[in-house]
Amino acid sequence: MGYRCIQCGFNIKTLYLQYSPGNIRLMKCENCKAVADEYIECEITIIIIDLILHKPKAYRHLLYNVINQETLKFQGLLWKLAAIFLLFDAYRYLILESSKGKSSSSMSYSSLVSTCCKMMMDVFVGNFMFLLTFFFMVKIFLHISLGVSRCNGILLGLLISCYFKIFLIAMMVWEFPSSVMFIIELFCLSSNAVALKVMTESSMSRCVWTCFSAYAIKFFFIQAHELVLLWKFMQGWSQMPFTLSLK
Repeated sequence: MGYRCIQCGFNIKTLYLQYSPGNIRLMKCENCKAVADEYIECEITIIIIDLILHKPKAYRHLLYNVINQETLKFQGLLWKLAAIFLLFDAYRYLILESSKGKSSSSMSYSSLVSTCCKMMMDVFVGNFMFLLTFFFMVKIFLHISLGVSRCNGILLGLLISCYFKIFLIAMMVWEFPSSVMFIIELFCLSSNAVALKVMTESSMSRCVWTCFSAYAIKFFFIQAHELVLLWKFMQGWSQMPFTLSLK
């Protein structure tokens, strides 16, 4: 991925010319004739605000002009972001379990093992189904050809656009209702859709449906798996021999 104009997404060779330390001239886009990347001279807080407001030009600045495959150790960054993403997802599961009244201090060993297995299923298998559905929709619904480099770029954009999960850290300090988790997931979905639109140049409605389908499949898969486990537990409980001794 080369540098892009944040206004129109056109490829450009360089973002600015540096004459001396602290003395630069921003380059203009050959396509739209606007300044290619005005965020270079902006404070980081302005960029963060525009990202929260879901402005496509802020996403282009971050995904193309800041995080660039040609200038960064791309694979290392991808693995680090994937690990952080999975850790946040595991913490989200633990928060939901604690909101159901399950305290880790009063859990038996079998209950702890069961909770760990469910968490692994939620985090790893659930996200595998999420990514499988996501890339399937990108290929079929958005008609995007997926090579290794393109898949890595889209995956990196997907992980970065889940930055709203960082608000889970606040739940370590303050108590929030479990409905806050749903709001965070909605923000992640909308942010994923904007990032996908920027990276594929597809319509916003198609990108929203692509991301929504992936989240829906992940949710239903996890819920279906929990229902199957519950059904097997009830069957095993009903088949246990009961003896009633009368004295």
